[in-house]
Amino acid sequence: MDGGAAAELREAHRLAAHTDRVWALAWNPAPGPGPVLASCSGDKTVRIWKRAPDGAWHCSVGNANLPLLPDVLEDTHNRTVRSCAWSPDGRLLATASFDATTAVWEYNSGDFECVATLEGHENEVKSVSWSPSGTLLATCSRDKMVWIWEVQPGNEYECVSVLQGHTQDVKMVQWHPSLDILVSVSYDNSIRVWADDGDDEWHCVQTLTEADNCGHSSTVWALSFNQKGDRMVTCSDDRTLKIWDTSADLSQPKTGEGHESWRHLSTLTGYHDRTIFSAHWSSDFALILVELYLNTFFGISLFLVHRSEDIIASGAGDDAICLFAEEKSSMVEGPSYKQILKKEKAHDMDINCVRWCPQLNQFL
Repeated sequence: MDGGAAAELREAHRLAAHTDRVWALAWNPAPGPGPVLASCSGDKTVRIWKRAPDGAWHCSVGNANLPLLPDVLEDTHNRTVRSCAWSPDGRLLATASFDATTAVWEYNSGDFECVATLEGHENEVKSVSWSPSGTLLATCSRDKMVWIWEVQPGNEYECVSVLQGHTQDVKMVQWHPSLDILVSVSYDNSIRVWADDGDDEWHCVQTLTEADNCGHSSTVWALSFNQKGDRMVTCSDDRTLKIWDTSADLSQPKTGEGHESWRHLSTLTGYHDRTIFSAHWSSDFALILVELYLNTFFGISLFLVHRSEDIIASGAGDDAICLFAEEKSSMVEGPSYKQILKKEKAHDMDINCVRWCPQLNQFL
């Protein structure tokens, strides 16, 4: 598929089980006999999906080489489950809810058990994310706060920092893929970058705004890093995607004239007609990836993409999926990105989340 060939996209499977809006999903990053994903919903549940030997996807499936997983995690949250995230080793699953709590689930002896419930936010928890080391967990909320929790022995979690700075609802938190740098995006239109100062004190080391950094002009909904961590994409209610150079190591903050910072590289505009709710950067080692899209019609669809390069996917309120790739020939004037595919009406309603599968490199 090199040499400018068009990307190919087709729906391979549709998963229907949730009884309310599906908000988010997470692929388990751990290697194994097959990919595992979690989906969370307004029906207050989390569902675990695996691919059966015949290629079909089910909430529970098992055999000698593919252990049985329970299909539904329930009776813990009493409101919408808005976000879910696997720990880097794939052993723990964190779920964030509108009931103002975050639950941590552990898979042991063929079953998931809720081993911790984290309380502290004043209202809805919107997003949860594990640090690359798995020792820290970040949550954010409608209360405008970001909390950082440290994993302790015995399934204990200690809040080590409450980050204040956003002036509105915080929509998402995401850790840098290799550094203990945390990024948060908000209804206040800003992107904040947080780092430890070396004395266990967390501070905002950079704020990306429209006025100072060519940032977004409306609510920022989501972000995603590429695999190397030197690029970041953000998406917004202003119907744009923005690409950022994140190669500067802000985990070692420097002050004074000429200090390093993250900077705007490119703005992708005119591709979506409504709010862009989600963007995700593919892993650059995969030739053929499965993308999963969640919508407000209580359904999950898996799409097959045949493309041999690094791709950004976006999903929006216009029900469309767009794929973007870097134009390698444009590096003289700086990187730019081109749309390689747009699939109209990928779902019947808003596309809330797009995620690449890290393991699959072949068609289902």
